[in-house]
Amino acid sequence: MQTEKFKPEIIVVPDARHLAEAGAELLNQTLTAAVQNRGKASAALSGGATPRDMNRLLAGPPHVDRIPWKQIHLFWVDDRMVAADDPASNFGAARDDFISKVPIPPEQVHPMPVMDPPTAGADAYTRELENYFGADKPVFDLIFLGIGSDGHTASLFPGQSNAHQGPEWVLSAKGGSPDVYRLTLNYPVLNQAATTVFLVSGRDRAEMVHTLLCDDRVKYPPQKIRPEDGRLIWLLDQSAASRLPREMRSKS
Repeated sequence: MQTEKFKPEIIVVPDARHLAEAGAELLNQTLTAAVQNRGKASAALSGGATPRDMNRLLAGPPHVDRIPWKQIHLFWVDDRMVAADDPASNFGAARDDFISKVPIPPEQVHPMPVMDPPTAGADAYTRELENYFGADKPVFDLIFLGIGSDGHTASLFPGQSNAHQGPEWVLSAKGGSPDVYRLTLNYPVLNQAATTVFLVSGRDRAEMVHTLLCDDRVKYPPQKIRPEDGRLIWLLDQSAASRLPREMRSKS
């Protein structure tokens, strides 16, 4: 089990539709509160199939009208080094699902420089983060993460952990499906956010969710997401949570 210090909040909803709604509402509330407190807000988004239903909800009522888009900056947790129009592009999917349909200023959308060479792209995105956050470690108001059936999160893959233990904010990596080069935020950034949310759906993730939340041994990248001073939330649908002990699944 997780130690008390890093014990996450577990929220279980009935199905994928409710998961999308809960995720959209959490984004709305978190970023709106940050804007009210500081005049601006930042979020780092993930790709994959699970967040797309949530993202599409952001482009419609009530969220499109309630979210203070003009004060929000959007970044990416990771992306494949492919063109934005490629089906594998995380930025391209988010652009099509909601960014092109909401009133966010284009200069406040910060896609990863996926057309650069991998190392140069990682350096360029580090400078992008420095330009927004300053020289201190970036502190996002909200980060959304997912998990793969192999236990990866962002583009941090099992078996590559030694390469990810350094201080770098952004790394290049190769792997996953498709097996291409990627850019990814590294643990020093992922563990600084005010709120971090794992958004997970489907019975095919249930065994991995059980391992990540119930096994004391740290074997997979998601188990290394331990915010230094922030909330860690696992937002699961009932299928993804189906292997968790009943006392954990009851937190809905």
